[in-house]
Parts: sequence; structure tokens; C-alpha cells
Amino acid sequence: MENFQIKKVSINDIVQLQEIGRKTFFETFSESNTEENMTKYLEEGFSVEKLSKEISEENSEFYFAAIDNVVVGYLKTNSGQSQTELQDNEGLEIERIYVLKEYHGKSAGQFLYDHAIQIAETNKLNFVWLGVWEENHRAISFYKKNGFVEFDKHIFVLGTDEQTDIMMKKNLKNQ
Repeated sequence: MENFQIKKVSINDIVQLQEIGRKTFFETFSESNTEENMTKYLEEGFSVEKLSKEISEENSEFYFAAIDNVVVGYLKTNSGQSQTELQDNEGLEIERIYVLKEYHGKSAGQFLYDHAIQIAETNKLNFVWLGVWEENHRAISFYKKNGFVEFDKHIFVLGTDEQTDIMMKKNLKNQ
């Protein structure tokens, strides 16, 4: 296992967050989406304005995973009213875990995931939840391996394309 470090992202890291966000999203989804939809989403979803707003959101946190000060992935969590859907004070949403393709299979995603679980346990939350694209089989099997179960679906819009996300949840109590 690589020797990862975790670093909480601040407003000073906005350019680095934008770069890793765009790169990992493109690597993950470009083959399955049109160039127009990808370009639109990358410009809007990872604009400095949008990321600045997300970083300053009280109940949202970003973390970088780094090896020797090189950022290889990132995590975004939401709690309370900052959650995209459930907005349950007993839950933590993992909104994003993305890792550079060259670090897939090197436990960077597991490292970020473990950090999210640690946040939930430290805050004595009852569950962790997330949405994952139904076509992202790699991510779905990762979350199932970590004890998540499907509980609902929702629509995620990428450019002009409506896509279905599977909503998954892991209970942390009584384990």
C-alpha cells in the first residue's frame, strides 16, 4: 500500500482542486459521454466560482490524497443541510471520490473512503450514503465491497444527458 497523506483543502488550493477535479472526471467519464456534454460540465462544474462556493459551504469538506506532496485524488463530503439529497443530520454524504487513473488499484480510493468513514464515526453519525452512476461498475463494486447497499435512484444531468445514479447507503451503527 502506498504511503498516502490526507490534506484538507482550503480556498488557497482552488486551482489544484480544479485541476484534479477536471482531470479525474474526464478520465472517469469521457469515454461514455459526448465531447460537448463533457466540455460543458467540466467548465461549469469545476469553475473557480462554483468550487469556491463549495469550499466555503459550512458543512462541506474537500480532502486531497497525496503521495510525496503530489495530489493523486480527492474526496468531498457533505453533512447536514449541505447534503445533495437526504439532508439527514444522522448521515454523511460522500459526494465525490476521484483518483487519477494511473493510481487506480493502488488503494488511493480506499484511503479517501476510509477517511470519510472516520469523519462519520468521529461525528457519531448513523450512516454514510452516496450516489454512483449506474454505468460506473468499478465504483459500484468498490462500494458493495465496503458494505454499501442500494436504496434508491436519482437523475444526474451531464450537459444535455439525463443519467441514472444508484443511491447507496452503509449503516455504521450495530456493526
